[in-house]
Amino acid sequence: MQRIETLEHIGQGLEALCAADPRLVRVREMAREVPLRLSEPGFRSLASIIVSQQVSRASAAAIFGRLTRLVDPLDPESVLAAGEKTFREAGLSRPKQRTLLAVAGAVAHDGLDLDHLCRLDPADAMKSLTAVHGVGAWTAEVYLLFAAGHPDIFPARDVALQTAVGHALGIDPRPAEKALTGLAEQWSPWRGVAARLFWAYYRETRGRDAAPVA
Repeated sequence: MQRIETLEHIGQGLEALCAADPRLVRVREMAREVPLRLSEPGFRSLASIIVSQQVSRASAAAIFGRLTRLVDPLDPESVLAAGEKTFREAGLSRPKQRTLLAVAGAVAHDGLDLDHLCRLDPADAMKSLTAVHGVGAWTAEVYLLFAAGHPDIFPARDVALQTAVGHALGIDPRPAEKALTGLAEQWSPWRGVAARLFWAYYRETRGRDAAPVA
């Protein structure tokens, strides 16, 4: 697997995508800067993605900022030791509290190795991640994109990506998960760069960043 770990890799992927699908030339022009969005593998990175589930990027950033101030260091042991009052003060919903605690327990007690998962085949990594209570496919895919730098994952459940692809390619109504998964197949083996491209396009056309905090 060619890990996406530099802006040069992003540029290489964009060139390949535009050559394979000329519609993306205009998307790239409108998207302007396409960020790398690479984070260190591990518990903190996955926690930030859990916080980002089903909320705006601005809300996720605010909640994660409070969480990291209240639970320092943000590691499995500290999370397991924190009480519900701390999570409420940070602004975490009860489902996210349960997911964060489940991940912390899986890492601290059940041998879940979040660094090692980044080196696995994505199907195997997805299976291990989604076996943890509350970790769905979107969370696992985003973790593999941003922490593993996987080049060929496209989180088709992401509403911002659905909106961006629909707007950019003139698809109305916007493609739902199944349709977007099918569309994204033509962007393999650079679907991870395509996801970054469409998040950047969303930012430029909607005036706000909707990519998950990571």
